[in-house]
Amino acid sequence: QVQLVESGGGLVQAGGSLRLSCAASGRTFRSYAMGWFRQAPGKEREFVAAISAGGGTTYYADSVKGRFTIPRDNAENTRYLQMNSLKPEDTAVYYCARSLKAIPTRPEYDYAYWGQGTQVTVSS
Repeated sequence: QVQLVESGGGLVQAGGSLRLSCAASGRTFRSYAMGWFRQAPGKEREFVAAISAGGGTTYYADSVKGRFTIPRDNAENTRYLQMNSLKPEDTAVYYCARSLKAIPTRPEYDYAYWGQGTQVTVSS
């Protein structure tokens, strides 16, 4: 059983930055892609970004492209989401998830394991 634990959420002003962490039990990210998703109040959960097994390829939602980055120099069992130029509309609970595949994909059904989520609040 893979366990994922997110951390790093908090309250930040618009234009600020946060770095989220996702720690996995075992070296699971060596073999499987990892994704970040978010769910704002009253909205469905949506894809944010994903990185391939080993970190060679990344994939971003248009809404965060150019502002959010999954660094490629990650530890074997940890992935990050660097969020810059944050906007109030980025406010959500952010989840990390481990894929069933090695390549980064968008659909939630590709992801088998999920963390508990971490709250990100961006004030205007």
